[in-house]
Amino acid sequence: MPSSTRSARILIITGEASGDLHGANLAAALKAKAPGLSILGVGGPRMQAAGVELVQSLGHLNVIGIAGPSAVRALAHRVLAIRRMLRRDPLDLVVLIDNPGLNFHFARVAKRAGHRVVYYIAPQLWAWRPRRMRWMQRRVDYVVVILPFEVELYRRAGVPCAFVGHPLLDEVAPSYDRDRLRATYGLPREACVIGLLPGSRTGEVRALLPVMLEAARLLQGQGRSLKVILAVAETVDPDEIKRLCEGAGLDVRLVARDPNGVMAAADVLFIASGTATLQAAIIGTPMVIVYKLPWLTYLLARLLVRVPSIGLANLVAGRPFIPELIQHQATPARLAEEARRILDDASYRERMRTEMTRVKSLLGPPGASERAAAMVLQQLDRAEARV
Repeated sequence: MPSSTRSARILIITGEASGDLHGANLAAALKAKAPGLSILGVGGPRMQAAGVELVQSLGHLNVIGIAGPSAVRALAHRVLAIRRMLRRDPLDLVVLIDNPGLNFHFARVAKRAGHRVVYYIAPQLWAWRPRRMRWMQRRVDYVVVILPFEVELYRRAGVPCAFVGHPLLDEVAPSYDRDRLRATYGLPREACVIGLLPGSRTGEVRALLPVMLEAARLLQGQGRSLKVILAVAETVDPDEIKRLCEGAGLDVRLVARDPNGVMAAADVLFIASGTATLQAAIIGTPMVIVYKLPWLTYLLARLLVRVPSIGLANLVAGRPFIPELIQHQATPARLAEEARRILDDASYRERMRTEMTRVKSLLGPPGASERAAAMVLQQLDRAEARV
C-alpha cells in the first residue's frame, strides 16, 4: 500500500444509529489495514470509539421524526457545516453510508468540490426510484452494496459497483443456545414463545404493536399456552411500549438491546418489515412480516415501489417464502392464522427454515466490513493517483 494512502484523510458521513454501527465497523477495518489513516466522521459514539475523529459540533444527522423550529435550525446548521467542510477541507475520499435523504445532497456537494465519492450500503433505489440510479452515475464514483442482486442493477445503470456481503453476518452469532436464552429471560424451556419486533420508529410501533398483541391474545384464547417476548429498540420510548402491552392485558417480557436473543429464543416472530427480517432469516426463526402505513403514504408507495415483496429475505430469495401482511391484510386474525400454520405445520415450518438457510448463503461469508474497507482503500489509491 502506498505511503500516501497510509497518511490520507477520509471523511465518513452517516445519519442514523445503524449507520453509526456500520461506520464504526468500517473504520475499525480501515485502521487495521492502514493504521496511519486519518478518519474524520459525522456519526455517533460507536464511530468515536472506533477511533474516528468526530467533526466538532456536527453530531448525528438523524432526520427521522425531526420536529419543531429548534430541531430544524440545528439540522440546517449541521448540514451547512458539512457543506463547508466538503468545499474547503483537503479530503482524499468521502464515504457515504446509507441515509439517502441527506447523503444524496452531500454526494453532489462533494463531487462538485472535486472529491472522490464512495457510497457504502447503497440506497434501495431499485425499489422505489430506479431512474435515480443513473443520478448515482454522475455523483458517485463507486458503490459498495450488501445485497447480492444489487450488483447487476447498478452495473446496468453504469455505476461501478462491488458486492461485499452483508454486515449483519458479523452481528449474528453462528448459533444460539435457545435454552440458555429462555432461562435468561425467564421463559419456560418447553413453552411456545411468540417474539414481537414492532419496529424502531414510534410510528411503526403505534401502528403495528396493537395488531401483534391482539394476534397473540387470539392465539392464547385458542387454548395455547403462550409466552410473549418483545424486542425494544433503543430508538423508541419503552414506557409507551409498556402502556400498549398493559392495555392489551398480556404478560409481555420486554427485552432491550438484544434483538438477536429475542429472535433466537422465539418459536415464531411477528416482525415489522425492514432489515430485522433479514436478521431473523440469518438466525433461522420462522416469521410473519407485517406492515402498515398511513393510507395516503401507502397509496403513494403503491405508485412508486417497483418490487414484488417488501421483506428483504423474500427479495434475496427471489420469491415470497415468508408471509407478508401489508396494510388492510395486517389484521390480528390474519396474523394469528399465519402463526398457527407455522406452529402446527412442521413441513411448512421446515421449508421456511431451509429457504432461510439458502438466503444466508446468498449473503456471502462474514467479513463484509473488512472487504468494504479493502474497496475503500482501493478507491483511495485511485483518488491519489488522479492528483
